[in-house]
Amino acid sequence: MGMSQDNLRGFILALLSSGFIGASFIIKKKGLRRAAAVSGVRAGYGGYAYLLEPLWWLGMVTMIVGEVANFVAYAFAPAILVTPLGALSIIVSAVLAHFMLKEKLHQLAVLGCVMCISGSVIIVIHAPQESPITSVQEIWAMATQPAFLLYLGSVIVLVVLLILYFAPRCGHTNVLVFTGICSLMGSLSVMSVKALGTALKLTFEGKNQLVYLETWFFMFIVATCVIIQMNYLNKALDTFNTAVVSPIYYVMFTSLTIIASVIMFKDWDGQNTGSIISELCGFIAVLCGTILLNSAKDSDRGSSFRGEHAPLSPTLSTGLFSGNRETLKHDEENELSPDDICLRKQEPY
Repeated sequence: MGMSQDNLRGFILALLSSGFIGASFIIKKKGLRRAAAVSGVRAGYGGYAYLLEPLWWLGMVTMIVGEVANFVAYAFAPAILVTPLGALSIIVSAVLAHFMLKEKLHQLAVLGCVMCISGSVIIVIHAPQESPITSVQEIWAMATQPAFLLYLGSVIVLVVLLILYFAPRCGHTNVLVFTGICSLMGSLSVMSVKALGTALKLTFEGKNQLVYLETWFFMFIVATCVIIQMNYLNKALDTFNTAVVSPIYYVMFTSLTIIASVIMFKDWDGQNTGSIISELCGFIAVLCGTILLNSAKDSDRGSSFRGEHAPLSPTLSTGLFSGNRETLKHDEENELSPDDICLRKQEPY
């Protein structure tokens, strides 16, 4: 199946996003190390010297460029293509960390990289082609169809139950509670981001969509979902080991996002069974590769206090719009020395 021009643009933007995002954490990490060496106080312990470090700001600019590219990618390509490609940022970080930070890339991590790349190639080859959208009102019609309203209602009910009932009782003992809230809200934020991105793309093409209330409503939904998502992602990262939160959040977020996209945008309509199965196989390969990469990072932490592999990321950044990349920032900005780690292990959650 040939790739449409919009899918190709979305694919290239998603690759650029992963490249910039992956590189940004290495640059910021070097900036954090340099700032800590000058001030003597690490960022994880209240130090803010990194705000005066040009290298850290270069990393921030690089991250913003990657986030913008990721946002625009959703305006061109379906979520089932863009979202799994976010895992490639892990590969970029791991490879750059190997060469720039002298962090060893273990064989398990190499296997994870190969699986992520292979799965991504399969997804790209069999990615569905979206029908052209001419106005934000078309997207609104998709968002108000009975099937998606059923999904939306289910998400809202589950989120309310998790926040009001399960979070106070077992939120700090069961990792699925906080990550579940993040993942459910993340799937809605991606749909809203895609709608908003498409509206802005049409506006830049000369078809002003800012005059429609639907555009502003999608913008409001993006902001609301991201605030809730970030709040509970921070709770999850503060309560549980990042090596536990990362793969669970990535799997749940990406899976729910693809399900939401298939329902709302009907990504699989018109595709044959073979293509759908191939996409699912590619997605599973990416998930397995991501888990292997994270396992290699966790194994490295357990066996030695030296080195830290690149952290995990879902595709759409919740730092600006939704993912999974706040996990990356949490790992990177709280890098610990051997003495710091020993002290941290003695502190209760």
